[in-house]
Amino acid sequence: MSYLKSIAPSVALFIGLGLATSVSADQASHQQAVQKLFELTQMQQKIEESVQSVLTMQLAQSPELKDHKIVVQEFLERHIGWQSLKDALTEMYLQEFSEQEVNDMNAFYSSATGRKVIERLPVLVQMRNQLASKRLQENIGELQYELSSKQKQQQQKPASHP
Repeated sequence: MSYLKSIAPSVALFIGLGLATSVSADQASHQQAVQKLFELTQMQQKIEESVQSVLTMQLAQSPELKDHKIVVQEFLERHIGWQSLKDALTEMYLQEFSEQEVNDMNAFYSSATGRKVIERLPVLVQMRNQLASKRLQENIGELQYELSSKQKQQQQKPASHP
């Protein structure tokens, strides 16, 4: 019995190390699956394009920044660029999706249909945004009328005194 008591801590340590290694291996394969998903979905490229889009928009909105384009670009890359976001995005995906779910997404995005989605989705999003913008422009008068009517109603209400 004393022999069992003396090896019990060693056995517990061995089992604990085995479990930790298993969890670590599972975590590593989960992370690899997320990295593969990022590659398949061109996440780095999309983030880099997004940074350039934000830069272009900022320079258009604030022409005085044009002389400082490099500084603004470096700032954006430092805070919203791929290298800045990669670890946080990986962690978000690890928390949100099981390894099996990530593997399922990888299988889809590896298929011809998945690759087509990756290729066509940005175009579809742009078309959706253009459609929404067009509809808003066509119907902005309706909103202006409703706001004007509401404002007139509020002006006609007698002020209540508490």
